[in-house]
Amino acid sequence: MAEDEDELVYEVDGGVAVIRLNRPRSLGAFTWPMIDAWARALREAQDDEGVRVVVLTGTGEGFCSGVDLKALDEIEATPIERKRMLTDRVHKVARAVEDLDKPLIAAVNGVAVGAGMDMALMCDMRFAARSARFSEGYIRIGLVPGDGGAYFLPRLVGPAKAMELLMTGDFVDADEALRLGIVNRVYDDETLMAETMEFARGIAAKPPIAISMIKRAVHQSMRTDLRTSLDLISSHMAIVQATDDYAEAMSAFREKRPGDYRNR
Repeated sequence: MAEDEDELVYEVDGGVAVIRLNRPRSLGAFTWPMIDAWARALREAQDDEGVRVVVLTGTGEGFCSGVDLKALDEIEATPIERKRMLTDRVHKVARAVEDLDKPLIAAVNGVAVGAGMDMALMCDMRFAARSARFSEGYIRIGLVPGDGGAYFLPRLVGPAKAMELLMTGDFVDADEALRLGIVNRVYDDETLMAETMEFARGIAAKPPIAISMIKRAVHQSMRTDLRTSLDLISSHMAIVQATDDYAEAMSAFREKRPGDYRNR
């Protein structure tokens, strides 16, 4: 699709769905129709059995710079309408991410600021271009982190460092983000998507039921005690071992060949 035709582009390539934020002139700042399309794309990826992994990226020099300030002018300036702006609009994406049981990887191609950084943080993994820069910039305009930053960031960097970044709005470059654990990997700008897609296809080639349950187990373990987590994983293990995926994985392992899960 032409770069200026759609604010968000959704494509599926070899088991990997790519959601591309497509407002380069605004550094990926989102509008309300774009948020709706974003949430729809995540739901479509969830419902499509041919999709095994989802990649979220931007266009040009921006991954996402948060809400387009012009969109804020459409909101009635009352507390309840300001709240609904988040709960009924922006948080659609967070809820769709929560419902996605497939790996979600952010390929952060440029600046990720405010809600844009939050959108990256809510992904399962983050790969960054060397030019990428991150900032929880809400405080710069007198706001609190409105899209999960106060939830996701402490889980990655610890509460003390999270408070520093949230209270200062300071920018973090890609190398520092890697050191802090905000991103998993850093790639040259020109190879970011190729490297991310290669990684995503590698995950997509693995047993999908086990991948889904690993994701579920990790998220569950962050909200439960050890005994509950161990009880849950024993149930997951019993279910996985009863699947065709498991039988194929064991056969492939014994026969020293790649597993084939395309029709499973």
